[in-house]
Amino acid sequence: MNSFMESLFSFAFYYPLFMAYVWMIGAIYYRFHWEHAGGRSYSEPPELNSYPGVSILLPCFNEGDLARETIERLFHQTYPNFEVIAVNDGSTDNTREVLDELCEEFENLRVVHLESNQGKAMAMNMAAMLSKHEYLVGIDGDAILEEHAVHWLVSHFINDGGTRVGAVTGNPRVRNRSTLLGKIQVGEFSSIIGLIKRAQRIYGRIFTVSGVVSAFRKSAMHRIGYWTTDMITEDIDVSWRLQLNHWEVRYEPNALCWILMPETFAGLWRQRLRWAQGGMEVFKRYFKQLFKWRSRRMWIVAAEYITSAVWSYVVAGIIILWAIGLVVNVPEPFHIGTIVPGWNGVMLAMTCLLQFAVSLVIDSSYDKGLGRYYYWMIWYPLAYWLINVITVIVGVPKALLRQEGIRATWKSPDRGI
Repeated sequence: MNSFMESLFSFAFYYPLFMAYVWMIGAIYYRFHWEHAGGRSYSEPPELNSYPGVSILLPCFNEGDLARETIERLFHQTYPNFEVIAVNDGSTDNTREVLDELCEEFENLRVVHLESNQGKAMAMNMAAMLSKHEYLVGIDGDAILEEHAVHWLVSHFINDGGTRVGAVTGNPRVRNRSTLLGKIQVGEFSSIIGLIKRAQRIYGRIFTVSGVVSAFRKSAMHRIGYWTTDMITEDIDVSWRLQLNHWEVRYEPNALCWILMPETFAGLWRQRLRWAQGGMEVFKRYFKQLFKWRSRRMWIVAAEYITSAVWSYVVAGIIILWAIGLVVNVPEPFHIGTIVPGWNGVMLAMTCLLQFAVSLVIDSSYDKGLGRYYYWMIWYPLAYWLINVITVIVGVPKALLRQEGIRATWKSPDRGI
C-alpha cells in the first residue's frame, strides 16, 4: 500500500514538472526555428505569393455593446482583399440594430439575422455557406483583431508548404486586466496556452485552435462537414476532425487578437467547466479513431490530454487525504508528510516561476510591459490549478453522460469588470 501511495504522489508531482520542461523546451525551439527565424515582428508581415480573397466570419450573440468596435477595427486590416459576414444568432439585445447600422457604413459587410439562438457552430456554418472565398477567418463578436492578423494567418496557406494546412490558430491576448484574476490570465495565456501551442506544433498535433481567432481552408472544412452543432467546444472538435482527416493545423503567434476574459470566480468557473467538459466530449467521440495507424500523429496530444485528466483526479484525492488528515489520524501509508518531502513543493514552485519567465520573454515582443505581471503569477497555482482540477472532476462525468445530438447554444459569457 505504501509503495502504491508513493507512486500516486510521485505522479502528482513529476507529471506537471515534466510537462513544464517539455513545453519550455518546445517553445524555445519553436521561437528560434519558426517564430523569429526571419527577423520580423508582428507589425512586419511577410510578402505573400498571392493575395486571395478572405471571408471573415463573425458570429454574434448579445454583442450590442461590443460589435461596433469589433467590426470597425476589422476594417483596419491591411490585407487587401476581404469581406466580413456577421451572423446575429437570435440576440435578445440591440445587436440587430447595431449590425444593420454598420451594414450601411461598410460596403464589404454582410449581415445575417437568425430568429432564434442556434449556437456558435450553426452561426459559423451559416456564414461559411454564404462566404465568397476559399479562406475563412473566424473571430468572436467581442474580439479586437490586430491590423496585420489576417495577413499573418493567410500566409500559412499561401506560402511554401501550405497545401496541407487546414487551419491556423492565432494568438489571443487578454485586454481586461483590472483584477487579480485578469492579471493572472495575462500570464496564463503566455506561460500555459502560448507555450503549449508552440510545443505541440513541434512534437505533432495541436490540441485545439483558439475559437476566438482562427483561419480555415474552406475545402478542408467541406471535407469534414464544417462545424459540429452538438459539441459545446466547437473549436476543439473542429481541430481534432481536421487533423484526423490528415490536415495540418498551425499556430501563428503574430496573429494577435485582443479578447475579454472573465474576472469573477463565477465567470471563470463557467468558462473552465465548459473547456473541461468539451475536451472530454471530443475525446469520447473520436477515441476509437485514435487506434488507426494513420492517426498516430494524434497519439501524443491525446495521451497528454488524458494523462492531465487522470492527474486532476489524483490531485483531488491527495487534497481530500490532506483535509482528512487535519481532523483525524491518518494511517501511516496515507500520511502525506511521510511520502512527499518538503523540497518537492519548492522545486515545483521554482519550475513554475521559470516557466512564466520563459513565456514572458518570448511573448514580450507582442505585449509590451508584460513583465510587470510576472509577480502576480505566484497566485496562479493556488487560484487556477485548483479551479482546473475541480472543473475536470465535474466536467468529465458531465461529458460522458451527456446525450449526443443535442444542439449546443450560446450563453453570454463573463467579459470582465
